[in-house]
Amino acid sequence: MTPQRIRTAIIGAGFSGLGAAISLRRAGHRDFVVLERSPDVGGTWWDNTYPGCRCDVPSNLYSYSFLPNPDWPETFSPRGEIQRYLRRCAEEEGVIEHLRFGVSLERAAWDEEALAWRLQTSDGEWLAERLITGTGGLVEPKLPEIDGLDTFAGPVVHTARWDHDLALEGRRVGVIGTGSSAIQVIPELAKVAGHLDVFQRSPAWVLPHVNRRTTRVERLLFRRLPVTQRADRAFTTLYMELGNLIMTRRPGVMKALEALGRLHLRRQLPDHPELHAALTPSYRLGCKRITLSNHYLRSFAQPHVELVTAGIARVTPQGIVTADGVSHDLDVLVLGTGFQVTEMPAAARVVGRDGRTLQEVWAGAPEAYLGTSVAGFPNLFTLLGPNTGLGAGSIVTMIEAQLDYAVACLDAMDREGLATIEPREDVQHAYNVEIQRRSEPTVWLSGGCSSWYLADDGRNVTLWPDLMAAFERQTRRFTLADHVVTRRDEVPASAPDAEPAAV
Repeated sequence: MTPQRIRTAIIGAGFSGLGAAISLRRAGHRDFVVLERSPDVGGTWWDNTYPGCRCDVPSNLYSYSFLPNPDWPETFSPRGEIQRYLRRCAEEEGVIEHLRFGVSLERAAWDEEALAWRLQTSDGEWLAERLITGTGGLVEPKLPEIDGLDTFAGPVVHTARWDHDLALEGRRVGVIGTGSSAIQVIPELAKVAGHLDVFQRSPAWVLPHVNRRTTRVERLLFRRLPVTQRADRAFTTLYMELGNLIMTRRPGVMKALEALGRLHLRRQLPDHPELHAALTPSYRLGCKRITLSNHYLRSFAQPHVELVTAGIARVTPQGIVTADGVSHDLDVLVLGTGFQVTEMPAAARVVGRDGRTLQEVWAGAPEAYLGTSVAGFPNLFTLLGPNTGLGAGSIVTMIEAQLDYAVACLDAMDREGLATIEPREDVQHAYNVEIQRRSEPTVWLSGGCSSWYLADDGRNVTLWPDLMAAFERQTRRFTLADHVVTRRDEVPASAPDAEPAAV
């Protein structure tokens, strides 16, 4: 079958993919398609539907700067509100017609003869001159490597693949993990479970959550005077940047902030001092992701909720046996074990010029230029790629900055008559050497923990080690000389047959 031809293919319709579609359309690009495996927009906010799921970044910041929402019902939004916001953005910006739902990417391989990406999808083959991946890091669940996990007789559910038909009322439920997702779901499970065992490998720093309902006056003010919402966003950004400044340059200050975490713990469990040591981390605040909750810690005050700190030896058909020899009988097992972030599963399906996948090139330690483009992978833009995460702040800010760079590349291709563009290897290498240099003093490397921020060799491959504003400045400075290009007038006029796609 003849492949469908498109100028630009975008993979994913979460904040990254939709942001790319909107940015392209606003910049005058119309020949593009968005391939999304789910039945609607939202990305991680479509996939994650576990009880209690919400964002831990204020809504006025965790949204597109160019599409503010004056009607957020809460200051920190639940996942349903975020997904509906993204749907409205897609409709208002006219990109719905470019979306193809229920289409998953199976393989994307660079075709040197066609100077385009050949995309094998569940809906047939596409030929795209440019490829933008917006699959994000919170996509594929990370399953724990525990002996006997596949032998458990009851239901096993990961928080990212929640089963809403799962009967939990009165049952014995076990939760493995105490990261961000687990901390949100555990209080909800405690409301219905007959008995709840929480298996903790290491405790998380938990700070008070300041979420509240927005007032009618606030929403009216944001709607009638948009400058007030912009001011709120600017203030929140400054607050978050202060957190980034401390974590990246003055990590010792985080020790003083740990007093807030300890105070919160004592207030949440005033009558259970025996739990305080088990729930207090030994590593520096910020070394792992900081969590927010007013309900998680107090869950352990309930008589039917038990914190299990002994390591898991194995899973049996009946439950879990811990390293101290105790058997914990369970009916349901919930995995709150996070995602394959550093592995980036989509990287195994993207094949570059030399026939190697991104996964093979990265070999467990991803790196890119501006977290967005990779030498040896022409016309490829990876949104939320290596070192674009944040210790504090909104990844939407980082996405918008990446899109500034990506659109600048695409505009340069059209203006200069370029067939391909990719970063020079020496430029990419120098950029990543600087990333690691800046990472050395950060709390993520000096805080005394191991986390999903780091590769196996200890390098920071996930977070941006500076202010959000610094990343925005770097992505605005597009320099064509930093790239390897192929001009169209240098390319023989021959390419495999393809049919133009209707978009």
